[in-house]
Amino acid sequence: MNLFEIKEGMLMAWASLKSNKLRSFLTILGVLIGVTAVIGMVSIIQGLNKSMAQQIESLGSNVIYVTKFKIGIRMGRIPEEERNRKPITFEDAMAVKDFCPSINEVSPQNWGPGSHIAKFGKEENTRFELIGVMPEYEVVNNNFVAEGRFFTDSDINFKAQVVVLGPDLKEKLFPFIDPIGKEILMGGATFSPKKFTVVGVMEKRPNLLGGSMNNFILLPYGTFMKLYPQEKELLLVARPKSPELMSKAIDEITELMRRRRAVPPDKPNDFAVSTQDDMMNVYHQITSAIYLVMVVISSIGLLVGGVGVMNIMLVSVTERTREIGIRKAIGAKKRDIVWQFLIEAMTLSGTGGVLGIIVGLLLSQLIALTTPLPASVSVPWVIIGFSVAVSVGLIFGIYPAYRAAKVDPIVSLRYE
Repeated sequence: MNLFEIKEGMLMAWASLKSNKLRSFLTILGVLIGVTAVIGMVSIIQGLNKSMAQQIESLGSNVIYVTKFKIGIRMGRIPEEERNRKPITFEDAMAVKDFCPSINEVSPQNWGPGSHIAKFGKEENTRFELIGVMPEYEVVNNNFVAEGRFFTDSDINFKAQVVVLGPDLKEKLFPFIDPIGKEILMGGATFSPKKFTVVGVMEKRPNLLGGSMNNFILLPYGTFMKLYPQEKELLLVARPKSPELMSKAIDEITELMRRRRAVPPDKPNDFAVSTQDDMMNVYHQITSAIYLVMVVISSIGLLVGGVGVMNIMLVSVTERTREIGIRKAIGAKKRDIVWQFLIEAMTLSGTGGVLGIIVGLLLSQLIALTTPLPASVSVPWVIIGFSVAVSVGLIFGIYPAYRAAKVDPIVSLRYE
């Protein structure tokens, strides 16, 4: 094949598309849907990947989480041994701080159960997280106050009626005024509304998986325990003195927790020590399942599209029998006929691929504009989508091309 023959094959394919617009559109519809599904889903997943990576980076590279259960996707019923595990407590956090020399700071964090309400004047919010924290929260979570101040040891010890707002709460309750020093009225599932003074507002963090990470109110841990004395179980977050001490810090925490929880030497841990890498692994498990669904959906579309391309090319062979006979009579070889029809089939499916890429990109951007889900164009996947579309034409065009090449030139010239 030379460039002239390739060009001629593509022009014939375009002529066929223009002369039978509806038939051609229905032919490439399956390819279009398959490629659209791939490009649209990949754009959304790539956007979520960037969002997740930004969130992990915002925490810093050396954060350790100690939890009752292992972070991950669970299938089926939780084993009885795990259900009966002792909670991670405030005393555990203080022990890690005191007896793990590689640890710089420890931040016990506890969430208030049930619904809450926060009011200031006519403004109110009922959908936010209420979290009890220590002064070390800022350093450990790499999240600092943007306005005002954070909690002090005095706030913890004297159970002060003070709060630090997340940016979303600040925008909701104080859209036009400075919140520092103002009093809000806040109530929870187990305590009646009380007045709390706003002493600070946290800096804004990027969204995670399309959800806001800024919709919360922080309380001094002592005040939190006064309001929720029954909530003993917490999340323990620790930060080593340096990234190089990460492995050593994990070993120290693991050894200490096993001793505190009286875990026998021959038994596995009845707690979990995790890092950002574990969180990313969980996320990749989720996206892997999404990719699998995407492959199945797109494969069905491409299969239907491939059958359509094969069908239209078989019809084309029948319609152009006399043309094939003339080409053979003036010296065209079987190879030339095969390549002619293969190029036409690839042009047909490639057109569906291009349209699918355009629709997929537009769809992903529309989703990004109308929902919290981010979207990011992936150039390699655009190339893959187009290549797969062309490959569909190549694979499903082989049989029609073979049929065309086998046509007898004498019979073809008499064909009406």
